[in-house]
Order: sequence, then structure tokens, then C-alpha cells
Amino acid sequence: MAGFRSLARQVRDPRCDLALRRYSLRKCLERFAPYGHRATWDHLCSRAGFGPEDRSPDPARLVAALEELEEARAVWLAYEVEFAERRRKEKHDGLRRPGSVDDWHRLTWGGFGVAWCDDPRVHPRGPLAEVLRRLIAALERAPGSCCPVCDGERLDWRDDLDHEPSAGPVCADCGILVPRPVLTPGALGAARRGRLLMSA
Repeated sequence: MAGFRSLARQVRDPRCDLALRRYSLRKCLERFAPYGHRATWDHLCSRAGFGPEDRSPDPARLVAALEELEEARAVWLAYEVEFAERRRKEKHDGLRRPGSVDDWHRLTWGGFGVAWCDDPRVHPRGPLAEVLRRLIAALERAPGSCCPVCDGERLDWRDDLDHEPSAGPVCADCGILVPRPVLTPGALGAARRGRLLMSA
């Protein structure tokens, strides 16, 4: 099975058939898809300027989409290296029990669903790398009361997500499943209460 870099080479290779180049970009999302496969694909298509169902997009647009994905992947891989180093140091210092960020990170290892978007058409508009930088910065500071990606304050609790965890606060503005560790207990409670009011 081809890895991310091998697939990226196929996307760039002008000797490859255009259908293979498009397919290889889609396959890259099996290795790294911050919003989930469908939402990340929709995001890349809209940012690069071709349709999700376009079977023969401009090769330059395919490469532009790949470059955005690669930049975001580099941001995430650097975070994972720092995360692993921190955990090694904590274990060496006797801290064996992982915290809530560690629990969340375990579910997103490799970068799949880091900023999960349950609705593939609703996702942040900015570059993927910037979204991940904002999310990582939020994981490394004290919890807040709004979405770390768009600063949206409308967090809706959802119990039916196609992801693990299957329930949590979703930003009504940018569509991401906001990681619980970046929110204060008050913000989580408000999102849950909003869900209870809506279902009452």
C-alpha cells in the first residue's frame, strides 16, 4: 500500500494519467484528513478551484490542493513529534497517567479527524495549516469558551457524530468538532444545556 509521499509524487507526475493523479490525491486523504475524508476533500476542491466530482481537473489545481494538504500535514507531524517527546519526558519524570489532551490525541493519531467536520460541506474556510496551528495553540494553553479555529461562540452539542467521540460540541460557525480539552467546563456545560433546550 502506497504511503503519503509516494501518492504525492504521483499527483505531481505529469507522466501519470490525470485520473490517476486525481485518484492519488484522494488516496492521500486516507493517510491525512484533518476534517475527515469527505470534508477535507470538499475543502481542498473549493480552495483549489475545482469541483469535488470533476473527473478531469486542471493538473495545476490538483497540485495546489496537494501543496495545501502537505503544508498542513507538516504542521501536524511536527506537533506529533513534540507531543511524543513531552510524553516521554513526563513518563521519565513519573507522570504515567495521561491527561485529557492525551486522551483526545490518542483518537486523532496520524491526523485523521483532528478538526472533524461531520457535515462535509461545512468546514473552516482558511488554509488547513492555519486551522491546525490555531487548534494546536489552543491545546497548549488554558481552556477557553469559544471555538479555537474561528473564535465562534455558538457551540452546539451533538450526540450523533460519525466519529469518535460520537458526541461533543460542534462549532455552529465553522463546523468543527471542538476538542473538549480546549474548552472550559462552563463552555462544555453551556453547549450541553443548549442541546437539552433544543430537544425539550
